[in-house]
Amino acid sequence: MSKKKEVSFSLTIIFNMKIRLKLIVVLLFGLVNLISAETFQSQGQPIFDAHIHYSEDVWEAISPQDAIRRLREVGVTRALVSSSGDDGTQMLYQAAPEFVIPVLRPYRKRGTLKTWMHDETVIPYLKERLAKYRYVAIGEFHIDTEQANLPVIRQIVQLAKQHKLMLHVHSDAEAISYLFEQDPDAKILWAHGGFEYAYIIREMFDKHENLWADLSFRRDIFTNNHFLQDWQALLIDHADRFLLGIDTYTPQRWLRVEAVMRWQRQLLSALPNDVARKLSYGNGQRVIASRFNKD
Repeated sequence: MSKKKEVSFSLTIIFNMKIRLKLIVVLLFGLVNLISAETFQSQGQPIFDAHIHYSEDVWEAISPQDAIRRLREVGVTRALVSSSGDDGTQMLYQAAPEFVIPVLRPYRKRGTLKTWMHDETVIPYLKERLAKYRYVAIGEFHIDTEQANLPVIRQIVQLAKQHKLMLHVHSDAEAISYLFEQDPDAKILWAHGGFEYAYIIREMFDKHENLWADLSFRRDIFTNNHFLQDWQALLIDHADRFLLGIDTYTPQRWLRVEAVMRWQRQLLSALPNDVARKLSYGNGQRVIASRFNKD
């Protein structure tokens, strides 16, 4: 090959390499923009939080105004709130009635989580609060399996039916089944989805059309930007049944609001946009807020 042809061949190779590099840059830039757009869309979605507590052990450290501010700063625009005791819920509601949807918790103070279901005085307490304030649900309360058939729980199910309230229940799947046996028309928000496997939740959804689940404390289902097996399919197939929740059950949890919300938005970004919109706000507005607004 002559020197002239050799130079021309080298220039052609360099030219082609530049074109390829430009194409790679354009493709990478487009990919970055696509990822940024999806992330932005997730970040911009309002959040309906279906699991907030404002209990007595946090009242001195975080004022009602500060609690509302913390939630608003991470994008929460409406919240389902209960507390031990109920005065905390009422303080938050008075501070921001357009923001808070009150839930009546059977716990009058901290430390009764394992004993409250045996306390017959819970029922008069609930009746007194129901006569005085507006609520959308009774809960979140904790039961396991056969405890769902205790006299106190049976009366709570009937109170919810009488007042047309939902039940926010922290329990296993078997207890949820017992509650539906007592009232087949009950409307139940299942806290944490009972920490059950995806296939169990799917079976429960198939059996009970008035069952929903919040995803608070379910970091196990989505880690390192990957869903646990079967969970992504479950969320997509039953997109109308899930809600988000931070679950501020201790004062320390209020300090982790931002981190929890970051995880929730990562989860939303890994789902189709229409599913993410339902989980982030749509389901809470349709299933819960609409009931409270109507009442």
